[in-house]
Order: sequence, then structure tokens, then C-alpha cells
Amino acid sequence: MKTRLHLGDAFAARPFVLRHFALCPLAVLLPLLLAACNGSSDNTGTTTDPDPSDTETSSCVDNPMGDTDLYLRGGMNSWTADDDYKFSYVCDHFELVTADIEATESFKIADDAWSSTADFGGADSSQVALDTPLTLALQGSNLSFDFSGTNKVELDMSESTETPSLTIYQCPDAPLGDTALYLQGEMNDWSASNQYRFTYSCDAYYLNVDDSGEYSFKLADSSWAAATTYGAATSGTSLTYGEASSVVTDETQGGSSENLSFNFTGGNTVKLAMDSDGSNPTLTIGDETFTGTAENPVTDAVALSVTFDSRDLDHKSPFGAVTDGSTINYAVTAQEANGEVIDAMTLVVATHTLEGNQDSITNTDAVEVPMTKSTDEAGLETWTASHTFATKGVYSYYFTFTIGSETYVYENNEDTVYWTSEEGTDGVGEVAFLPSDSDDIRRYRQTVYLSDFQVPDWAQDAVYYQIFPERFRNGDSSNDPTTGVDTYLGGAVEFHSNWTDTPYLPGDGNSDDTYNNDFFGGDLQGIIDKLDYLADLGVNTLYINPIFEAGSNHKYDTGNYLQVDDNFGDNALFATLNATAKQKGIRVVLDTSLNHTGTDSVYFDRYSRYDTDGAFEGGAINTASPYYSWYTFYTDATEADDMYAGWLGESTLAELVETDDYKAFAYGNDDSVTKYWLDQGLSGWRMDVAPWVSDEFWRGWYSAVKTKDSDAVTVAETWFDASKFLLGDEFDATMNYIFHDAVLDFANGSDASTVYRNLEMVREHYPPQALHALMNLLSSHDVARALYNLGDEGSDTDAATVATAKQRFLLATLFQMTYPGAPSIYYGDEVGVTGGADPMNRGTYPWADQGGSPDTAMLAEMKSLIALRNDNAILRQGTLSAPLYSDEHVLVLLRELDDQKALVVLNNADTAQSLTLSLDSALAGTYQDLLGGDGVTVAADGSVSLTVPALYGQVLLNQ
Repeated sequence: MKTRLHLGDAFAARPFVLRHFALCPLAVLLPLLLAACNGSSDNTGTTTDPDPSDTETSSCVDNPMGDTDLYLRGGMNSWTADDDYKFSYVCDHFELVTADIEATESFKIADDAWSSTADFGGADSSQVALDTPLTLALQGSNLSFDFSGTNKVELDMSESTETPSLTIYQCPDAPLGDTALYLQGEMNDWSASNQYRFTYSCDAYYLNVDDSGEYSFKLADSSWAAATTYGAATSGTSLTYGEASSVVTDETQGGSSENLSFNFTGGNTVKLAMDSDGSNPTLTIGDETFTGTAENPVTDAVALSVTFDSRDLDHKSPFGAVTDGSTINYAVTAQEANGEVIDAMTLVVATHTLEGNQDSITNTDAVEVPMTKSTDEAGLETWTASHTFATKGVYSYYFTFTIGSETYVYENNEDTVYWTSEEGTDGVGEVAFLPSDSDDIRRYRQTVYLSDFQVPDWAQDAVYYQIFPERFRNGDSSNDPTTGVDTYLGGAVEFHSNWTDTPYLPGDGNSDDTYNNDFFGGDLQGIIDKLDYLADLGVNTLYINPIFEAGSNHKYDTGNYLQVDDNFGDNALFATLNATAKQKGIRVVLDTSLNHTGTDSVYFDRYSRYDTDGAFEGGAINTASPYYSWYTFYTDATEADDMYAGWLGESTLAELVETDDYKAFAYGNDDSVTKYWLDQGLSGWRMDVAPWVSDEFWRGWYSAVKTKDSDAVTVAETWFDASKFLLGDEFDATMNYIFHDAVLDFANGSDASTVYRNLEMVREHYPPQALHALMNLLSSHDVARALYNLGDEGSDTDAATVATAKQRFLLATLFQMTYPGAPSIYYGDEVGVTGGADPMNRGTYPWADQGGSPDTAMLAEMKSLIALRNDNAILRQGTLSAPLYSDEHVLVLLRELDDQKALVVLNNADTAQSLTLSLDSALAGTYQDLLGGDGVTVAADGSVSLTVPALYGQVLLNQ
């Protein structure tokens, strides 16, 4: 979305606001079962404490048994050395947590060979009493214990390796039940991802992390519930290495705890301990001493040979997203070994449902499709099956197979997907033992869209220019906000008399303590005045952040959907902007939120500023208001902020209810918000916080848009995998934040092959017409500017670093201009504007006539790159296949359109890269470098040698 809403610290409970702000829709993770001790026989959770009640960490010593593994061997596992019962060595003792034994069992502790030096039993007694140490002896008698619930078995050899001490504890149930906790902070974009999910093991919640550096974070469940969001009682709390610190919940903190911070050192264990009722939570971060859950590794040669690649037509056809009614053919291969074969294989397909901002992800209505085997002379097995997807939707699938008595699963890989709670980028997957809970399976995902889904043709040719109106250009000083006259939430506003000022950051000593109330005077006339500049730049579509009446500088707190804010101009001036832009070949797409209004609005009127009968008129619930049903009110509350539902708890944004009356106002009526502005010549809508609005609402809204103007584009604000919105009845495209992260990581030097897997996933998941219309951005009003992310952090950054950051930005832009989808340029990026998180990412455009210093050399480079796209239809409309080549630094991509072929070669190394490739012979021919470099020839056999410039690339077009 949009803005920082820190008024009264109401948003401190949502820590991700502090980084991205803007209430940006960050990924929130699917609730999965957390406890490692609740009935899964293949989990062996281990902790660092010698007693569940003792939180003191002892001095760690080397494992006295060296490489010898010890096992609990007894009646519970037929006296075998079973990996499910293997001890872990932790700090100064061996331990095993087991939850699958509900009987009195005889057992011993031994290695896999019953070695005389690793076979421990009873010395003077064989009966083990709960919580009571028992001295063991080598080759002693069988032991006996009444196992029940979850028990932790500890073997202490600190005094002797021949007469160790055995203690068995009763583990309490997880205090939070099945609630899954995650570490969510700057290290993972404040998202709930499996990589940062805690494990409950007997006495506390544990997580191993491998991050380095100072990060802010909280511990929370996937929905940021107040009772299970853990933070600091006061701001600025930095944890001390190895020391337990008390933490508080949002609930105990009156709705808002503060962020924690810690300097991670590349291998730490995070431990959250609490009483059995969840009280007295304490947090400790120190050495990595938690061994996690011991997974039984797959070692069977045939099982390990099983292969499936969802992007290989030999394994799955047709490729990618398909239309409703399509049949997909699947083929999984395996290699016989030593006479062993796969006995049976099954394709499992389910309906994949994502609700809200990834608040709930479920897989239901599973269908099992038996697969058929064929075997060639070399013993290669091919298992095949087909499934017809009758209706649109997002589906999931995986494969199960049996070899003898073992059952395995072939599942998605473990790749992290930017902003997305589920792991796995599809493509090649992995083999594992079939878990007892199918929710633990990483599933492949399949998009099925409506066969009549059409996206406006012009959308794939669009080059967006995003404008935050208040900061682009002041074209009419007569409508500037006035201190002492204009107000924000009933309070004063601030105005910058100097256009090149830095935006105010409340609390920095330069302004008051209110966010979003400082103004520079940017307006619609300023945009009109610079339309020739924009046309010369080469952009053809303006994406303009909200312009409707509102009190803030960002205007997402809508005051009146049908009126342009008077500090921007008026409705007539917008009509002039729209008409003038179209004369210059530029379309206009507007931004708004239909999920919430401002509390200072004609519909709510908390501050009694309007003549209307507001639903919360003057701070009191008004049941007589025509807008009363649009909001949720709490009549038993005593404080005004608590009397209504604010979006994500934010009291300045009153959340709207999707009543029939409101939907008629929003999109149904002929004079509805949606249709009114389309009547003014608008070319489309970008819809804010799409995940917080129901699918039913968006389907009605989409139908209204397309009925009014089938050529209008509809773009959703989502940050995660947006497949569910792109099925042909909700949106044409989305803001592509997965592209944003992948390309910036690539430009910053991350492994090219690794980061590109996220983009391959998008290519596979999204319908091709949506893929080509995606708003591919490098910066926006909700994230730090690209240059900042690439190293230019402002005036204190040295010149060499700035120069490198700008070259990396040009590399990213080259990527952007040669990739399917509509590039989006954030105002000022083209002339070197930088800035960190909101509000610094919303600085003014540095117009020279206003005292700014635009980087004209970068501007010339940007014009050239935009022209490259505009002048070559293949870069806008051409198909994209899997990479022809990728390594740590270089990507070689193929674009095709009719008989044209373009090889896009990108290099993120700071040195030139030379390589020789063996391509398909169909690519043979002579290629011109559209960037002015030397051309190349692909030989008849497909061989070609390339030298790719440092931090840049080549765009090679066949002749």
C-alpha cells in the first residue's frame, strides 16, 4: 500500500510497517503444526538444558563418543538402531525427545553394533523413575520405564563414559498448543516463512538461524495475533548475547509491543521459554546448540533416483498455467537398482486455497490418480498419469510411491520464494519419507485460468512511470497546503518551503511527531507541465498514487472518492491531465483503496469537517448515517479509537464492510467510484491491499470494469505469488514484487542461477497474458529505492560506491526492459534519486529549476534503455523460455517473436565474463548487439563464444 501510520504509535504492533511501510502486504505464513513432540515418530527434538525447569546453559564439551551414534533400542522399535530413536549430542550430554511411546518398555542405550564400549544398561537397578538420575553400566541389564506423553531421555557422560547417568523427564505440552511461531523481522521481510518457524521441544520454542548483522524483529504467529506476538516492552531494546531477557506480548502491552533487535553472528539458537500457561516468556539468543528435528535421510538408491521437473515437457505437458478443462500429462522417472523397483506410484492433486494476506492456506478435496509404469531395456522406469482440471483455480500436487514397506513422497524443493509463505519454486523437486501429516508436504502448484481470459493488448507494451503526486512537481503554488488552515486528523500540517528538503521523519528533531503530515506542494498541474519530459523519456503509461481528497500526504486515507484533493487541483484539472496525456500517447492508471476510508472522510466524519451525516460523526457512532452499514462498530468500547474496526488495527483507516450498498457505491452503480473515473477517460486501476478484500468483491468489481471498458487494465497490489488473482475474473496483472527482489538481488551480485528460480516459478505459475502485463518494478513508494538497495545510501556514501550502485541500477534496468511484463519506473529513479524506507523513499524529484541536481548522464542511459524496449517488439511481446545458460554471474535468456530471436545476456560480476556455449542449432546465425557492442555468430552446430561486459550485458538480435 502506501504510508507509514505511526500516529500515536498505533502501528507498533505491526512491526513490518517500520521497514516497508506502508502497511505493505507482506507474506504471512500458513499455520503449520509446531510441536516436535506431539506424535511424529520421525522427529527427535533436542534442547540445550539438562532439565526442563533449568534454563542455565552449562559449559559445552566435546562429544565423548566421537563419531559413534547412540540409539534408544528396545521393545518400542524391535531393539533396532532406528534413526527415529537416535540420540543427539547437545553441549555436554546426549538427549532424545520421543512422543510415540505409550507403554512400559524394556530398552537399553547402545550403538548400532552393540559394541562393548557403547552398550549401556542397568547397574544396580533396571527400573527408571521419572526425573530421577540412574547410574548405568556397560553391558548392564535391560532398563524399564513407563513412557507416556512426551518424554525427554538424557544420558550424561560428563563424569564417566563407562558409568553415565540416565534421566527421563516428562515434557509439558506446548504452552501455545498448535499455534506456530515465527521469527519475523528485517532478515526475512517481516514474513512468516518455514525457514524461521520455531520448533517446540519439551521445554521451550527453538529456532536456529544463520543470519549475520543487526536486525530488528518480533516473534509472532502468522496472523500477528496480539496474544502470540512477542516483542519488547520499550523501544530500542537490544538483546545481550547468551542472556535471557523478558519479552511481552502485544496483548499484555496494551495492544502494541516494540521491536527487538540483536546482532546475529551467523549461527545462533533463538530460544523462547515460558510457563506452561504461556506466562513469563523469556527470550535467549546465543550459540547454536539446538539440533532441531532429526530427519530420517532417504538412502535407498531407487528412491533417490526418482526425478520430476515440472518445467520439462518430458515430465509435465503442457507447460505452466493452463485453461479450465485442460488435461495435464505427468511422467516421473526412476532407475532400477540391484533388482529393486518401485512397487506403485500415485499422483495426488488437491484444491489449493489461499485466503487473505496468506492468513490461511489449505489443500482440500484431494484426488489420488494411480500411475502406470513402463520400463526400458536399461531399467529406466517411467510412471505416467493424466489429470483433467475441469474448473479454474489454483491446485497443488505431489507424488507418493512405495518401495517394499517404505512409502516416499516426491515433493517441491526447499527454495524460498520472495514474500511467499510456501516454499518451493517448482521445477526439480526432492524425495523424502512420506510424513504422517500431509500438511508437511511441500506441494507443487498448478494454475488453471478461464479460457476466455483476455488482457488489454496495450498492457504488454506499457512502460509505467509511477508518480507520488505530492512529491513530483509543484505546478500551482496557489493550491499548496497551508499551515494553520489545512489539517490532518484534526491537527496541524507542515509545509516545506524548500523543494529539495528531505522529507520529515517524526522524532528527528526537525518536525512534530506526526507521520504523513508534511507537504511539498506537488500537484496535478505539475504532472501536466512535465508531460513532454515524460514522453521524451519514453514512458507511455502513468501510474499515479491516490489523488482523491484526503488529509495525508499519501492520500490513501480517502476523504471523498469522487473529488480530486484540492491541494492537487480539481476534477476538471484531472480531465485536462488525462486528455493532454492521451494526446501525447500516454495513458493514465489511478490508484485507490476500496478496503478502507480515512476517518476524516465524508463517510465517517470523525472530526465533523463535512456537511454529511457520517457513520462516526464527531467521534460518536451514528446509526442513522447512510454509511453506518459500511463499517464495523463496537458499542461496548469506551475509547473512540476502539469503537470501530481499523484496517489492521490502525485507527486512522476505517475498514469497510462489503455490504450490497457499499459495493453498489464502489463499482455497481452507473455513477460508482469505479465507473465515474473510467468515464473521465481513465485507462485502468491499480487496487490497493488486494489480499484484504474478498474474492467475491473483486469478481464483481472486475466485471464492472470490463463491462464499462474492456480495454481498461486492472492491477492488484500483491507482494506474494498472486496466481489466485490472475485466473481471468479478478485482475489482469499484479505489482511484481517477486521480480523486484529477484532482480535487485541479481544486480547486487547474488547467485544468478539461484535468484532466477523465483522468476521461473512466476513464468510457470502465471497465465502468459498476465505474465506479459505484470508491473515489473525496481522501486515504489512502499520500499526503499533501488539505488539505496544497491549501495547508494545518500550524501554520506563515497563516490566510488555511488558509481557502482548506479551501474548496478542500469544492469537491473536492462534486465527490466528486456523481460516480459511492463517495466515500472518510480519517479526520480531515472536521474539518480535514492532513499531508504518511508518517508525517505518519497523524496521530491530534483528539478534543476527548483534547486535539484538530476543526474543527466543516467537520464540519457535510461532513455536509451527504454527506447531499446519501445523500438523492439520482441522485447515487449516475445515469448520467454527457460534460461539457455545460467551460472553464478551470467544469465542467457531467449526471447522469440515470429522469426525473430533475441539472446539477452546479463552479467552481475564486476569483471567481464567470457564463456562458450552449446546452443540449439536452430539458433544458428548472425546476431547484432542492440547495445552497441560487437555482434556474434552462432555456428551451425549451435556453438557460440561470448564476452559479457562487467555489470551489464548484451541484447543480441538475429539478422
